[in-house]
Amino acid sequence: MNAKTLDIRDVADSAGLPPSTLRYYEELGLIRSTGKHGLRRQYDPDVLERLSFIALAQAAQFSLKEVSAMMPTPSVIKIDRGTFVQKANDVDRKIVELTELVSLLRHIADCPHENQFDCPTFRNLLSTSRRTRKDQS
Repeated sequence: MNAKTLDIRDVADSAGLPPSTLRYYEELGLIRSTGKHGLRRQYDPDVLERLSFIALAQAAQFSLKEVSAMMPTPSVIKIDRGTFVQKANDVDRKIVELTELVSLLRHIADCPHENQFDCPTFRNLLSTSRRTRKDQS
């Protein structure tokens, strides 16, 4: 094995992915092996950066098809900043929604009223939650 290449097992371990995922990403053209050592695929070390970008994009809810469009060749990653701004805005909206949900759930768990619907705070939280969902539609 060339000292400048990484074995598929090393890449899988470093990226925290099974080798089958690496082979799948290769089929999609997201990464590329540089050859084989016996039956084991070899990769340039920069594959780890590409895999990190793929993981980031997936965490941001980009599909693999969208990620593939950002990686038109094995050595290029094209980032459309506007698309990432839009994703960041989506995450901000989700944070607001989840924060409101946490408040509602905690109030339900700790509400001093026997029936939560008799509680003005609970009714206010429900109303706020309903308005937020309607505004996001």
